[in-house]
Amino acid sequence: MPRFTIVIAAYRVQGYLGACLDSVLTQSFDDLEVVAVDDCSPDHCGAIIDAYAARDSRVVPVHQRVNSGPGQARNAGVERAGGDYLLFLDGDDTLAPGTLQGLADRLALTHDPDILYFNHVRTYWSERRAPSIFGDLLASAGTDVFSVVERPEFLRLFAMSSNRVYHRGFYTRHGFAFSEGIYEDALLSYKTMLTARRIACVDLVGLEYRQRRVGASTGSPGEKHFVIFQQYARLFDFLDDRPQLEPLRPLLFERAVSHFLFCLDRTSRVATADRPRFFRRAAEWYRDHLPVGFTPPVEGRWRFEALAAGSFIRYREHELSVRAVAAARKLRRTVRPPLAAQAKRTLYGLHRRRPVDDRLAVYSAYWGRGVLCNPAAIYHKARELAPEIHGVWVVRKSEIASLPDGVDHVIPGTRDYYRAVARAKYLINNVNFANEVVKRPGTVHVQTFHGTPLKCMGLDQQRYPAAAGGMSFGNLLKRIDRWDFALSSNPHSSQIWERVYPASYRLLEYGYPRNDVFFTASEDDIRRIREQLGIPAGHTALLYAPTLRDYQKGFTPRLDLERLSRELGPRTTLLVRAHYSYRPQDQLARLQEAGLVIDVSRHRSVEELCLAADALITDYSSMMFDYALLDRPIVIYADDWDIYRSSRGVYFDLLSGSPGETPGAVARTERELVEVFREGRWCDADATALRTAFRARFCRFDDGHAAERVVRTLMLGQDDTELPVPSTSAPRARLLPVGGDSASAGPVGGDSATAGPAGGQSDTAGPRGGVLTAE
Repeated sequence: MPRFTIVIAAYRVQGYLGACLDSVLTQSFDDLEVVAVDDCSPDHCGAIIDAYAARDSRVVPVHQRVNSGPGQARNAGVERAGGDYLLFLDGDDTLAPGTLQGLADRLALTHDPDILYFNHVRTYWSERRAPSIFGDLLASAGTDVFSVVERPEFLRLFAMSSNRVYHRGFYTRHGFAFSEGIYEDALLSYKTMLTARRIACVDLVGLEYRQRRVGASTGSPGEKHFVIFQQYARLFDFLDDRPQLEPLRPLLFERAVSHFLFCLDRTSRVATADRPRFFRRAAEWYRDHLPVGFTPPVEGRWRFEALAAGSFIRYREHELSVRAVAAARKLRRTVRPPLAAQAKRTLYGLHRRRPVDDRLAVYSAYWGRGVLCNPAAIYHKARELAPEIHGVWVVRKSEIASLPDGVDHVIPGTRDYYRAVARAKYLINNVNFANEVVKRPGTVHVQTFHGTPLKCMGLDQQRYPAAAGGMSFGNLLKRIDRWDFALSSNPHSSQIWERVYPASYRLLEYGYPRNDVFFTASEDDIRRIREQLGIPAGHTALLYAPTLRDYQKGFTPRLDLERLSRELGPRTTLLVRAHYSYRPQDQLARLQEAGLVIDVSRHRSVEELCLAADALITDYSSMMFDYALLDRPIVIYADDWDIYRSSRGVYFDLLSGSPGETPGAVARTERELVEVFREGRWCDADATALRTAFRARFCRFDDGHAAERVVRTLMLGQDDTELPVPSTSAPRARLLPVGGDSASAGPVGGDSATAGPAGGQSDTAGPRGGVLTAE
């Protein structure tokens, strides 16, 4: 018996069906069967299904004799299903790579619930991608198993057929089936959720929900849309027979009415001439099913009140007033900005007619966040070696106060900005300049990047909907065609960059300039940084730096930081750095006020944080590759590796334990993480050996002279034979002590008189790690 049966209903989707089938059959998790149902499609869907079935025994073809709609096609597929779990797809949808493995892992973790929900992304014919709004809700469930009586907020999940898997025993035991007509998936979605006693969720973006320009069953107006009232009437009949669900009736009523109004406001579903009649039917339904004591939602309350009054005239009057206000706002947006933008484009064009200024360099980092990263290191080295070249930074207005003294800057979109980018010979960035920036002959564009790739980048992101978001790959290719040079810090990066950013730039295998400080910092520098951060003398400082999750919104600590801080003991200081994409976190502020962590999320220099920390705790952040240069312990905490790997894609198995892939000890749970420190595995001989192999692979080109090499090549015209030569093997290091005396302090309650770090022997990994200095 296969683990999954994927039921695919196909009707007039011949242009998409192959991609749908491929996305399922090429999943890394292959314990599956595909029941592909040709709903008497007039195109070549049936032939496509038969061709796949002929070459893959996992495909079970089903041909309907008459076209009966997607619901009946799915029912026919269920009759042939043999898997533990059912997953329904439309023939124009696809699954993201790794989805089934992620689902299988969560099913095992939650002990086979009745329903498992996962996330989706909408993919449009224009190549636009829009993430769903349900990521936070799905993530809030964690690994809990519950019913909607216990967690009614989950009734707000998108009521579709493809963003969940059903336990087939649960599904068939209760006699579930799709009804006739459209909106059949909403009815079944609510009935199954209301019946299930064991529901689980995973915030995995697995479904690519295609929004076609034409051809969708709900994409054309007509009488068929009036069936929505029957579908929801059946749902409320279902409620009538289950008094234990009565507390959920008001929320379901609100969901039903919101669905009616959604259709009413879209001419693609309800034609203008049909709107009064549709409104009347909705008003009748409202009166017939209104729960006692129902309170309309605050947002859009007037819409509910108009329905309750049965007055389409009242609805239209309010609707027209709302549209008038929106139209006025749109007019202001569409008239004023284009005029201003046209004036700026004209100014930019005029400046581009003037000679290139050979003594002007424009720098930017992280979309204008300040003087940071590789561009900052190049800027400072250029001031030393090529002082005749004037550096100007592109900086957001909100970041101006953070600039060091003496830094010249321009704000994006201003006249000064257009003048600078039009005339500068050197344009240096760790991301990309705006699409409007033109590559002039004689100018030098440098892409420094800002990390070593573990996660998929560039063109490889096309396979991962959560990672790609709304990226335009056409625009990406235009931007990389502007590059003259790109930096690499190791052979792995060189191979990836050339494949995922294909263009004619020259790759400079010089190392990352931002890492030069790791080779030049002194003991006094480190002591000063630790004092500024508030790390008490003699404490072990652990830097926790998780990376961005493409499949969820906002920063959600994957650790109970309060508990971890207490478990690590009073002589350990926990530094926490949320990804720069996230807003300041109230939770971290509260923990800092309580003295349990130091929130360093807004600290301007990641390099200083690395220098201050005795060890790094991270998941998939590229910081690990830079931190490895310090030859200090790295601990990987990867509680969602399978989901992350499935939703973002990775280039190697970070958790394999293989030399050159895993940089140190690994933990998959909070308890394991505490034990890593308690048992001394964070810095024992095994961790040291892994770190040595990791450094040998990923720290090949950094030696403290990267910025110098870049400046001499770009601005002084020196060729490679005149430059400091980066090492071709793992860097040698002299370790400088960082934290407290390793014989007297260690996290997780080590005996202060006898224990090394975390109670392990202090001679297994050197004196607490240290900072590299060139020999």
